[in-house]
Amino acid sequence: MNRERVNICGVWIDNCSMSEAVERVESFVSGREHAYVVTPNVDHIVRLQWDQDFRRIYEKASLVVADGTPVLWAARYLGTPLKEKVSGSDLVPEICAMAAQKQCTLFFLGGREGAATRTKAILEKKHPRIRIVGAYSPPMGFEKKEAECQKILEMLKQASPNILFVGLGAPKQEKWLYQNIDRLPPLVGIGIGVTFEFMSKMVWRAPVWMQRVGLEWFWRLINEPRRLWKRYLLDDPKFFWYVWKQKRNKI
Repeated sequence: MNRERVNICGVWIDNCSMSEAVERVESFVSGREHAYVVTPNVDHIVRLQWDQDFRRIYEKASLVVADGTPVLWAARYLGTPLKEKVSGSDLVPEICAMAAQKQCTLFFLGGREGAATRTKAILEKKHPRIRIVGAYSPPMGFEKKEAECQKILEMLKQASPNILFVGLGAPKQEKWLYQNIDRLPPLVGIGIGVTFEFMSKMVWRAPVWMQRVGLEWFWRLINEPRRLWKRYLLDDPKFFWYVWKQKRNKI
């Protein structure tokens, strides 16, 4: 399949709308492919400048969609505008609606304790025909425990979902998918960060107006300052430097 893509700081992003992203996921399911989707935001792009394992995973992703208004700003500034923001937290409800209509099966992995099961209950009430075949939030540090990893793989093999949402935070969720997807039946894996917490109302997402003007990061910072201050105040500002350097090299 031909992919129209845009380069932002060395990261190739698919230039697609929300509806096109959902159609692409549906096509992966129909083709019974082992596929995974990544959703680059500012934090990802900064990390990709130095994390070679993360970059390798991105290079092999089946679909790369722009998560965040600043990424759209950067694309426009570089003269290669993207069609639309396709954040993971917006993409998940759209995929769930498609899955309910097409009878694709879903599995929810990750999130803080109770987030995945609460999200499952909410979606089953909203979409009576949805088929969610499992929801599990593993304990912290599970990836270092062989027995727990094997347990998760066995759960997924038995459930055999068409689509797997993984909410472990980046880059853990992407690295886990990359390492394990070929050990599972054909499925589409999608790293979704804190989306289970948003959907279950354990964490409140920024108001829509803040999302539209690129201030979602500020909302998250004031709500979780101890956990997120370093990311948003020290690491992520480097993004604008990288974008400026790319623009300068193009001139």
